[in-house]
Amino acid sequence: MNLKSPFFEKTQHSTRVFHDEESATKKLSTQLLSLLPAQKDRPIVFVCIGTDRSTGDSLGPLVGTKLNEKKVSSFHIFGTLEEPVHAVNLKETLKHIQKLFPNPFIIGIDACLGRMKSVGSASLGIGPVKPGAGVNKELPPVGDIHITGVVNVSGFMEFFVLQNTRLHLVMCIADLIAKSIETAHNEREKEFNTSSVYQSVRHYKQ
Repeated sequence: MNLKSPFFEKTQHSTRVFHDEESATKKLSTQLLSLLPAQKDRPIVFVCIGTDRSTGDSLGPLVGTKLNEKKVSSFHIFGTLEEPVHAVNLKETLKHIQKLFPNPFIIGIDACLGRMKSVGSASLGIGPVKPGAGVNKELPPVGDIHITGVVNVSGFMEFFVLQNTRLHLVMCIADLIAKSIETAHNEREKEFNTSSVYQSVRHYKQ
């Protein structure tokens, strides 16, 4: 999904880190964990938007593929290199998700273009990502929250810029996002497991 940078209003729940920043994974995963629903039974769905036919636009499916390899079992992943979610099937995929899961909590992941000083960063915040905005495509917004990676500079010939983005940079951002999601997943599972053990011990003592 070709994007122009979505300039969301900054809130206390938004964060931006660079892929080569020290503790980037910890910062992004901590913020993600704080935004995930507290209910263990609410489905958490990642919609990784993009296509491997464009280097700059391959961030989403790269993240989805990496997450499948990491086997984050409590999360549901849509959008991989093998089965991408893009302009053609996005609406259908979102309808399918709503049919599969009751009240899903959706995280939209996509590439975007932005200012020169932001290239190489990943941002996480409340609200949906708006795929297709940079190439004048009318597509539905995606996500209760969003994670975007700034892969190149916006402002001129966005489609051409996405096609000529360095794969190395996209891979670095994808690694950061996937690792952060994996870390948040593992921490969340640990918290729920600890809580379950505590409840069991408390019940036993009573």
